[in-house]
Amino acid sequence: MSDGSPQLWQAANQRYLLAALDAVRECLERHVGRRGQGAPEAPEPPFPSPELRKHLDEAERSLPGPAAVDVLADAFGLSPFERDVVLLCAGVELDSAFHAACAEASGDPARPYPTFSLALAALPEPHWSALSAEAPLRRARLVSLDPGASLTLSRLRIDERVLHYLVGVGGLDERLAGVVDPSPAPGDELSPSQRQAAERLAAAWARAPGRGRRPVLMVCGPDEVTRARVAAAGCAALGLRLMSARASDLPANASDRESFCRLWEREAILSGAALVVEFDESDPAEVSRAGASAVERTSGLLLVSTRDPVRLRRRSVVRVDVPRAPPAEQEALWRRALGPLGEKLNGQVEEVVAQFSLGLPAMEAVAAELLGSAGGGAQPEPGALWAACRGQARPRLEDLAQRIEAVASWEELVLPPEQLELLRALSAQVRQRARVYEQWGFSQRGSRGLGISALFSGVSGTGKTMAAEVLARDLQLDLYRIDLSQVVSKYIGETEKNLRRIFDAAEEGGALLLFDEADALFGKRSEVKDSHDRYANLEVSYLLQRMEAYRGLAILTTNLRSALDTAFLRRLRFIVEFPFPDQQQRAEIWRRVFPPSTPTENLEPEKLARLSVAGGVIRSIALNAAFLAADQRTPVRMGHLAQAARAELTKLEKPQADAELGGWT
Repeated sequence: MSDGSPQLWQAANQRYLLAALDAVRECLERHVGRRGQGAPEAPEPPFPSPELRKHLDEAERSLPGPAAVDVLADAFGLSPFERDVVLLCAGVELDSAFHAACAEASGDPARPYPTFSLALAALPEPHWSALSAEAPLRRARLVSLDPGASLTLSRLRIDERVLHYLVGVGGLDERLAGVVDPSPAPGDELSPSQRQAAERLAAAWARAPGRGRRPVLMVCGPDEVTRARVAAAGCAALGLRLMSARASDLPANASDRESFCRLWEREAILSGAALVVEFDESDPAEVSRAGASAVERTSGLLLVSTRDPVRLRRRSVVRVDVPRAPPAEQEALWRRALGPLGEKLNGQVEEVVAQFSLGLPAMEAVAAELLGSAGGGAQPEPGALWAACRGQARPRLEDLAQRIEAVASWEELVLPPEQLELLRALSAQVRQRARVYEQWGFSQRGSRGLGISALFSGVSGTGKTMAAEVLARDLQLDLYRIDLSQVVSKYIGETEKNLRRIFDAAEEGGALLLFDEADALFGKRSEVKDSHDRYANLEVSYLLQRMEAYRGLAILTTNLRSALDTAFLRRLRFIVEFPFPDQQQRAEIWRRVFPPSTPTENLEPEKLARLSVAGGVIRSIALNAAFLAADQRTPVRMGHLAQAARAELTKLEKPQADAELGGWT
């Protein structure tokens, strides 16, 4: 607002404002004089008077920048009469002498306040349109009328925010507080690709002709914090403050939303700010519609921050994508966040860049955690950076899926050699994908088909979930089981939205995703007979696309491989068949089923292996037998296992064959 210091401008602005108020009061006094004289016998003296004109000129020359009232009049396109109406209303609030002047000028001691009738009679260059609903005085809420009163005789009031602006005091309108908040000031933390996105934002508005006709900037990307920082940097390049509002906080009622839009339009002009409306993919449809309506009905400088584009019909849109930083840029951001600590991590930075895709706030949180645990400069523990990154990547997935503590090891997994070899190859591909994709250049051929996915098929209890645990533990990754009942929705488009939220959240940590009983969601695509078939097929197609691009490991399990779509099977990197264990494998499972600390006595794995059940049932029998033995204060014996086996077979409604259980006691 000023070219000099704020204090110097504010003092000069107040002197100019007082001089301008004196000019308005002089108008009131002349009106009183005219009414007392009746018809004028001589021409009116010039307005303002020579003394007042000199005072105004001196006050204007002392200003180091434009006065607030002149900036206001220019920004809202006020006529000289409308400018004087604003000053008349301000005078009543700032100068007690205005009350008596208004009462005397209106000829009614009961009306010591400004009215439109008084303004028309006393102020120069009056025009009736000044108080129309679409004129700036009322549309921008510069002044207001008492509700229900006569248009000409109603009291005119200046809005509190406008009054503060005239005297040079900043601040957000209290009616916007709680909905609109200042965005953090941009720093130098953006990566090169993100700075380019900020430059595209600034260029899109810089090229547009005129403030009111500038397009809405649609800032799209997977990370909300990064989108906000890019938006702030783009606005800062144009000398604009950035304020933010969440779509879910905007008024749902159409009338209240219209009032919000007008208040923000005024605030944007008074504070020289742009507004970014943040949409969340979890917002209900009605929230998204209300947010889009507010954006369309608000003029001025607006941005939309969103994961996927929001449809706008009445505003032109420029889309700017803010992708995740590529590995090379992430490594630079890590080293900046870690500072001198990065040199002590012995290659750990390269490892976490290959696996994790964290934003800068998460990187800074990890760095603070390491500095605290290392005592401000000591050598961090081996793997400390990896463990801290896992912790930072968890929160977004915790509400979407169930995290399973991976405790199973390769030694506990009993499978034929062919299946074990496939699982170890799968682990190797996840571990080495950064080298093959980035360093060896496979990712330069396109991202399609780079996702690592696997299908584990076999009857229940054959070790599919345990194998996923083994892989997660081997790779030091979190394992999340996806609850399909929370993913599949009867509403069109909701299943894809739920899947997108899961994959987006998992991308940060490259977590291992386990879709149990996947045939319930990823079954064969059907012939399209109605709209439900069409959208069900779209859900399968969407999952195929996301799994091909997912940078982590996705595992699907099924008890019925034949139920899965063949196109889906073709795009899976690994298919591992978990066979029902033969007697030799069952004996090996019995040898490994009890932890080393469990007391056992005279157990015979070969006899136990005659019972034809899967490994999951064997583990249940062993656990129940352990409880029986513990209650009797004895080691686990064959008799305990026989009792537990009969109970388990009864539960499973399987016949109890004496040939299988014979000799257990």
